[in-house]
Amino acid sequence: MPDERRQAASRDCEGVVHERFTVGFEYPVWFTRDVFAPGNRLFASTLDRLGEGRRHRVLLYLDSNVAAAHPGLAAQVAACAEEFRDAFQFAAPPQIVEGGACAKSEMEVVRDIMTRIGELHLDRQSFVAAIGGGAVLDVVGFAASLVHRGLRFVRLPSTTLAQADAGIGIKNGMDIHGRKNFAGTFAPPFAVLNDFALLRTLRDRDWIGGVAEAFKVAIIKDAEFFDVLARHARDLRARDQAIMEMAIRRCAEIHLEHIRTSGDPFELGSARPLDFGHWAGHEIETMAGGAEGHGQAVAAGIALDSYYAMRTGRLAQAEFDRILAGLRDCGLPVYHPLFAARGPDGAPAVLAGLEQLREHLGGLLTITLPDGIGRKVEVHEVDRRLYEEGIDVLEELART
Repeated sequence: MPDERRQAASRDCEGVVHERFTVGFEYPVWFTRDVFAPGNRLFASTLDRLGEGRRHRVLLYLDSNVAAAHPGLAAQVAACAEEFRDAFQFAAPPQIVEGGACAKSEMEVVRDIMTRIGELHLDRQSFVAAIGGGAVLDVVGFAASLVHRGLRFVRLPSTTLAQADAGIGIKNGMDIHGRKNFAGTFAPPFAVLNDFALLRTLRDRDWIGGVAEAFKVAIIKDAEFFDVLARHARDLRARDQAIMEMAIRRCAEIHLEHIRTSGDPFELGSARPLDFGHWAGHEIETMAGGAEGHGQAVAAGIALDSYYAMRTGRLAQAEFDRILAGLRDCGLPVYHPLFAARGPDGAPAVLAGLEQLREHLGGLLTITLPDGIGRKVEVHEVDRRLYEEGIDVLEELART
């Protein structure tokens, strides 16, 4: 081929091919109770919700805390599989995963789950299911999202926090390298089954932990919901099951509505609008080495961000007082002792969470604050001195 023809052909190969496509996602979030009780076909029908009409293979993971609190659950699960053997079969007996924050801090756990999936020859049409708190759902969901680039995953959250927030969204995260959710994937579940019966055996700390997430979304999204939470705060503390179920459902609805309507469900931008109170809460959890409950840490973070919003004119004093009263009435903290810890520069160590958030978001600091109860605003610069002032004020309030 002459040089001029070769050069012309080469030029014809230059340029760009630009693609744009949209992928739709949908999944149900069920609110039920006793999902594995005799005669309850919900689990089986969920697996076949696409109408494939075949017997599905399922690998079930069980939070060790749930297994201990519900010693008959494994037998109940096996009986359900036998009753609906036309719809599904378990590929192995339930696999136990250590519950609590430690579950999502060891990549070895992820490797073990992936290895087990491989040994059982699960394919992309098979299911992985998990019954547990948010940490167990995270680690199992993360592993399932990696094998074959994603197996079908069914979540059965077992705590108020997981049913209201952590277990119903589209993210999986691992706490490694000293960072909250440093590794993770966006992987919408195949389905979520919120079984309210699992909540009855929760410790008081875990019972009330999910209410922090309810207050979070209410303060920045739904003033009427906030009024309900504040009015029933003592009922929630007293373990009123009906009030808790209402709070979980409304919190979940707001969370799911945000995913559906925000225009950025996979957080490609620089904002995380539902993470009000979380930059400080996550830093507390990291500083505590996983020993502090997520709900309790976030409650203290909500109080701190609410103080900042009040001092910058975004909340009235009366609104700030109502937020703190609601949190305290239901048994959540408005101050954490780790707020008193100091970093190398002499400033509160928790303020390092601001830089962690900026890096996680992609370089631009974006903090969500309430703009009156029921509304929100995003700010990109903060006065650290006001946060230090807020820590002192909250410490004093916690003593009264």
